[in-house]
This record gives sequence, C-alpha cells and structure tokens, in this order.
Amino acid sequence: GGQMTEAEEVVQRQVDAYNRRDLDGFLACYAEDAKLWRPPNELTESGIEALRRRYRERFDRAPALQATIKRRIVLDRFVVDWEHVSGVPEGEFDAIATYEVVGGRIANVWFLRP
Repeated sequence: GGQMTEAEEVVQRQVDAYNRRDLDGFLACYAEDAKLWRPPNELTESGIEALRRRYRERFDRAPALQATIKRRIVLDRFVVDWEHVSGVPEGEFDAIATYEVVGGRIANVWFLRP
C-alpha cells in the first residue's frame, strides 16, 4: 500500500518492461554505466551496451519470459526482489536481485541464485 518510493518505482518499471520483453523500455531504467554483479564480487556486465546484448539475447530466446515478484524489501535506494523466472529455455528458477537506484536509474544489480 501507499506510495512507491522513487527506487521502487524504477525497479517496478524495469520488471514490467522485462515481462513485455520491451528492450528499450527495460534499458531506460538503467544508468549508462550500470553494472550487474554475481556476489561476492564478480562483475558480469558493465555499461548499457553490455546490458543490451545480454537482454536482447534473453528476450529473443525466451518469448514466454516472465518474472514474478514473490517478495520485495525496499530500504532507501535499495530494492531487494525475490523473483520467480519462468518461460526460459534452461527451466524456471528463483533468484534474489538487489537493485541500487541512483539519480532515478538502476546503477547496480547483485543477482543471487541457488
């Protein structure tokens, strides 16, 4: 309930674009120098063009792609989503994504997968 924070609003816009496989709408939620991480410290993608390559391939290979948010925690500029991802060739999975929002754009994402 209540108003979404700026951080939650941009993360939700990103989730909605992901579920439409709307690459431009998805990338619009990210900073130009956004970084994706596999904890504790492996940088998997850096910069908007690297994200474009990763997600263009993902959207092209998974026409039924869908992320369902099972739980969300919002703390200031951080949004933590427990996501269930389905419609992917490798089979559905759960992941935890921690987003850091700076200046209205997602600057960092840390992905935890079992």
